[in-house]
Amino acid sequence: MPELPEVETIKNELAPCITGRRIIAVELPDTWIVKEPIPDAFIKSLTGSTIKEIERRGKYLIVHLSNRKYLIIHLRMTGALLFNCPDDRYVRAIFRFDGGDRLAFSDRRRLGVLRLVCSIRDLKNKLGPEPLDKGFTSKKLAEKFKGRNAPIKAVLLDQQVVAGVGNMYADELLFMAKIHPLRRTDSLTEKEIKTIHTSMLRVLKSAIAGKGASVDTYKRPDGNEGTAHTEFAVAHQLGKPCPRCSTPIQRLMIRNRGSYYCPSCQRQS
Repeated sequence: MPELPEVETIKNELAPCITGRRIIAVELPDTWIVKEPIPDAFIKSLTGSTIKEIERRGKYLIVHLSNRKYLIIHLRMTGALLFNCPDDRYVRAIFRFDGGDRLAFSDRRRLGVLRLVCSIRDLKNKLGPEPLDKGFTSKKLAEKFKGRNAPIKAVLLDQQVVAGVGNMYADELLFMAKIHPLRRTDSLTEKEIKTIHTSMLRVLKSAIAGKGASVDTYKRPDGNEGTAHTEFAVAHQLGKPCPRCSTPIQRLMIRNRGSYYCPSCQRQS
């Protein structure tokens, strides 16, 4: 699933291409992905509107429109936004702009979602703080952890705790912090929470610099892959030697999510 670094990369690379552009037509080869409003109303409301701004909130893209509506895009597991790229058989929606450019929503597994809404308040309110915001301190993270006794890996994936951190980067930051993914969150010390906070920022910023991780279907708007996955220490590295101690990386399931870790560097205490 595209996580914060991937969605941030898409936002950064799409914004110069479509900000200020007018949508002249919308095509829906697959109406399934439009959840709000009905497809005909979705097309009618979008056609003729101009894109004013694109922002990211957690794993969501929010497109601000001139008609005071918002197009919310959630890529889910296999969604991709491709600008002026050749069509593939997984294209679910096409947005055509003045000047002939086009943006296609491709989604192999049909899990992505498009919504056109009048307010984004509900979306923003259901998500936790943005980890890259200046106000997101280790103290703020400790407040979000307070009273939670679930495994730290599961808590990090809770989008009400921190917005945008997903499976891959939770594994990477826990490895950097030397914390076992099954460690109970309420057992973490203040020092360990500070280390998790620092590791989170370092991992996410590094992944954004690498334009996201293409471990499966993720592509940037120009169709190229990201390179962040080439720096992964544990995520998707089952059986490979740990870059710190050479112990083979192991995988375990935590609440139906695969978690990669080093059993030597990340001891469960």
